[in-house]
Amino acid sequence: MKVLVCGGAGYIGSVCNEYLLDHGHQTVVFDSLELGHKDAVDPRTTELVTGNLADRDLLINTLVNGKFDAVMHFAAYSLVGESMKDPGKYFRNNLANAINLADAAVAGGVKSIVFSSTAATFGEPDEIPIRETTTQLPINPYGESKLCFEKVLHWYHQIHGLRYVALRYFNAAGASANYGEHHQPETHLIPLILQVAQGKRDKIMIYGDDYDTPDGTCIRDYIHIIDLAQAHMLAMNAPKSGHYNLGTGHGLSVKEIISSARRVTGHPIPAEVAPRRVGDPPRLIACSDLVKQELGWKPRFEDADTIIESVWKWLQKYPEGYKS
Repeated sequence: MKVLVCGGAGYIGSVCNEYLLDHGHQTVVFDSLELGHKDAVDPRTTELVTGNLADRDLLINTLVNGKFDAVMHFAAYSLVGESMKDPGKYFRNNLANAINLADAAVAGGVKSIVFSSTAATFGEPDEIPIRETTTQLPINPYGESKLCFEKVLHWYHQIHGLRYVALRYFNAAGASANYGEHHQPETHLIPLILQVAQGKRDKIMIYGDDYDTPDGTCIRDYIHIIDLAQAHMLAMNAPKSGHYNLGTGHGLSVKEIISSARRVTGHPIPAEVAPRRVGDPPRLIACSDLVKQELGWKPRFEDADTIIESVWKWLQKYPEGYKS
């Protein structure tokens, strides 16, 4: 299949692009390079189109002339804290600009769109593990913007016949041999911990150790980036439109992640406990039974050491990430 990978120079998009190429698909990457990296685009990619989703004409020309079978959409802003300070930025890009992409897909006769959504659409869930039927009540503009676009895709399927799959997950983690996580600023736990092992930070902060969990720290569902890529590829050929949650089903605590990083790196990684952050639920874990049953998804990298080892190996090759 020929696939347009929007946001294919970013963390998740770059590994999904690589995975598609490894499995015989042809790809074109569409990315503004505002947050992505040119060096993160696999050289086997047919073309890198440098552009913003706000450029409706460029999107339509790209999809009409490219004759694509599918679109993958990763080009969203994703910082929860920033969305609480500048909600307009998130609704403009994650919703209004995404509608441009949906319109261009319809104009180009694209068969399906795979949307990188988020489990943040559930807010503070009323059940754990989180299922597809769990009530969705976002508690920040980031989650709301993603949920809004899920609803847009539902109506585009009803009216235009555009098949879609929205994949909801929490903590993407890990790296492939060639592509990994490089954000400025970095906000994710695993790369921050490994910056301590690299000597770039003195310590890692633990925000609260008095939660109602076995070791007192928050539990989150970490999913390896290659397993995410597999799910996105399977979703291209989903027989019907819909939504799937992606996760391991068990989750890992902050202390478990730190302990794993100490084992993998051999570094003591000093940690300091700080007060809880407002809005951090004790547990966020996804149930992935439905995607396993309907799409045949089989995650391969579920334990903490395997996930962190893949990141550490990537950092040994690229200690400064994507320099350019």
